[in-house]
Amino acid sequence: MHYIDGFVVAVPTAKRDIYRAHAEAAAVVFKDHGALGLVECWGDDVPEGKLTSFPMAVKLEKDETVVFSWITWPSRKARDEGMKASMEDPRLRSQGPMPFDGKRMIFGGFEVIVDA
Repeated sequence: MHYIDGFVVAVPTAKRDIYRAHAEAAAVVFKDHGALGLVECWGDDVPEGKLTSFPMAVKLEKDETVVFSWITWPSRKARDEGMKASMEDPRLRSQGPMPFDGKRMIFGGFEVIVDA
């Protein structure tokens, strides 16, 4: 089964187009280094929770939107190699600073156990 890198970030709502352009360019880099695909989802119905929620997890501010994204890789090995190569690829750095606060990003790698 595939391997997934998942991400949740808070993006300034006014920077939606900048974020989208950044993500589209990054997708090319990740795919060049073995990713099968990249999906970016702009929050549309992301409620505040009482104990936990996406907004709470990223310390969402009033002028921000939650973004949920993932990269699909063929395997953990392909992800480890592809992510390392992507992070070293000058095309990622050439886009300038990330259009969000990376300190509040949540991320992790996941082994797919059901794909129905």
